[in-house]
Amino acid sequence: MDLFADIKMVVLTGLEEMTQAGALPADLDLGNVTVEPPRDPSHGDMATNAAMVLAKPAGMKPRDIADALAAKLVSDPRITNADVAGPGFLNLRLDPGAWFGLVSQIIHVGAGYGRSDIGAGQRVNVEYVSVNPTGPLHVGHVRGAVFGDALASLLSYSGYDVTREYYINDGGAQVDVLGRSAYLRYLEANGQAVEFPDGTYPGDYLVPVGQALKDKHGASLMGSNNEDWLPEFREFATQAMMDMIREDLAALNVEMDVFFSEKSLYGTGQIEAAIKTLDDKGLIYKGTLEPPKGKIPEDWEPREQTLFKSTAHGDDVDRPIMKSDGSWTYFAPDIAYHYDKIERGFDQLIDVFGADHGGYVKRMKAAVSALSDGKVPVDIKLCQLVKLSKNGEPVKMSKRAGNFVTLRDVVEQVGPDVTRFHMLTRKNDAPLDFDLAKVTEQSKENPVFYVQYAHARICSVLAKAQEAGVKTDDPALSRTDLSPLGHPSEVSMVQKLAEWPRVVAAASTSHEPHRIAFYLFDLASEFHALWNKGNDVPEIRFLRDDDNSGTNARIALIRAVAVVISSGLGILGVTPMREMR
Repeated sequence: MDLFADIKMVVLTGLEEMTQAGALPADLDLGNVTVEPPRDPSHGDMATNAAMVLAKPAGMKPRDIADALAAKLVSDPRITNADVAGPGFLNLRLDPGAWFGLVSQIIHVGAGYGRSDIGAGQRVNVEYVSVNPTGPLHVGHVRGAVFGDALASLLSYSGYDVTREYYINDGGAQVDVLGRSAYLRYLEANGQAVEFPDGTYPGDYLVPVGQALKDKHGASLMGSNNEDWLPEFREFATQAMMDMIREDLAALNVEMDVFFSEKSLYGTGQIEAAIKTLDDKGLIYKGTLEPPKGKIPEDWEPREQTLFKSTAHGDDVDRPIMKSDGSWTYFAPDIAYHYDKIERGFDQLIDVFGADHGGYVKRMKAAVSALSDGKVPVDIKLCQLVKLSKNGEPVKMSKRAGNFVTLRDVVEQVGPDVTRFHMLTRKNDAPLDFDLAKVTEQSKENPVFYVQYAHARICSVLAKAQEAGVKTDDPALSRTDLSPLGHPSEVSMVQKLAEWPRVVAAASTSHEPHRIAFYLFDLASEFHALWNKGNDVPEIRFLRDDDNSGTNARIALIRAVAVVISSGLGILGVTPMREMR
C-alpha cells in the first residue's frame, strides 16, 4: 500500500534481472537504492538513485546502468516514462491510474494506511516530563510532555511496543524543601503569619496542602522539631503534588503507563547493584578530577572521589558517583534507574529532557552503553524553551504558581488540541514562540486551524453528498470508479497522500514527530487548493448535479484525504474536527 515501496520493488526486480543476465556483477549491495519524489516535481513523479550508487561497486558508468534499467522499468504498466538525467539519475513518470488506485486502498484499510511493522515489536521505553514533584507543571514542561507523548504514539503506530514512563524525582533535597514549604502553609492555616525564605516554594498551590495537614494535626505540630513533622509533610506534599501533576497531564490528554519513584531505588540495593555492575567491568575507581574549565569556583578544591570511567564510553570526562562523605551523587540513582530499564528488557530507551539538561546527555549515554555492553541504544531528546506571549507581549506569571505560568493556564486558555499541535510546529531542539492570541486565530497562518478546517470541510461535503443521495459509506466509496479523476490538481492531491507511509517511517526512525505536523499542513494546503480550484474549474468541483460519476470519484478522493488527516492528528493527540464554528 506504499506506492513508493511498490515502485522500489520494481526497480530492485529490474536490477536482479540485469544481474541474472550478466549485465551487472553478482552480489551487489542494493541497500542504498532509493525511490523518492524528485526535488523538482517537473522532472517526474519519482526518482531512483540506483545507477548512481551501484556504478562504483559495479565498475560501470552510471548512465550505462541507468539506460539498461530504464528499459526494464517501462515494461511495468504503472510506469509510462523512465528518463535518464544528468550523470545517471532515473526520473520516472507514472500513469495517473497508478496514483488514483491508491484512493480505493486508503478508504478500504482506513486508519491502517501508513501503519507499518518497522518496529517489529521492539520494546521501547519513552521517558518524558519527569518533573520534580514540587509544584504544578509550567509552560516549559508542556513541550516535553507533548513531544514525548506524540513520539510514543508515532512509535506505536510504526509497530513498536511502547511504554510511556514518568520518573518521579522524589529522592533528592528538593522534596525536603517541599516539606518545609508545606509546613509554612500549615502554620499559616493555623493562623500564624509566615514568610517564605529564598529557595522555598511560595506558590498558592500549597495552601490546600497546609489546610489538609491542619485538619489532620490541628495545632499539635506548631513549634515542634523538624524530625517530628518533616518525613510526613514531605511524603504528604509529594503525593499531593503528584496528584496535581497527573491532573495537569490529563488536561493535556497525556496518560502514562508507569510512574517510577526515584525514592524506591534507595535502601533497596538497586543503586549498589548498578554501581557493582560497572565496577565488575572495571569502570569504577577512586580518583581526583581535573579542575572545571573556565573560571574555577572559589570553593573548588581537588579531592578524591569515587568516579565512573564514562570516558571509556564516549563522555568528555569521568563522572563522580559518590561524594567524599559517602553519599551518592545525583548521577548515581539515574544510573540505577536506567539499569532498571535495561533489566526490564527494553530494546531501546528514549529520554526527553529540557534544554537545561544538555550537559547530562553524554554521561547518560555512557552509562547506558556501559551497563548494556552497547546493546541497548538510548536517544536523548532535548526540548528547547517556549517563549509565551499574548499579542506579542510576554504573559505575566501565574499567581497560583508564584513564579511561572502553569500548564493549566495555557490549556484553559487555548485548549489541548491547539496546545499540542502548536508545540509540534517546530523541531524539538529549536526555540518555540507560543502566542496565546495567534494560536487561536482562524486563518491559514494558524497551522492547527488550517488542518482541522480541512477535515471539517471534508465532513461537510460528505454530509451534503449524503443528503443528495450519494453513497458515502466507506465500502461503497472503496468500490467507486475513479477514472473521472485526472486533473493536475487531483493528481497532486493523491501524490501527497502517497507520501504518508514514507513520512511516518522517516519520522519514526528519526524520532521526530514534528514531521507529522509539517506533513499534515502540506496535505491540508493541497486540499484547500483543490477546493479553491473548483471555483475556477467547475468540472472538478466535488458536488455536481450533472456529473454523478465525477461526484462519486471526487467524494472518494477527499474521503481518503480525511482518513489520512485523522490518522495524523491521532498520532499528535489532536481531535480531527467534524465541524468548526
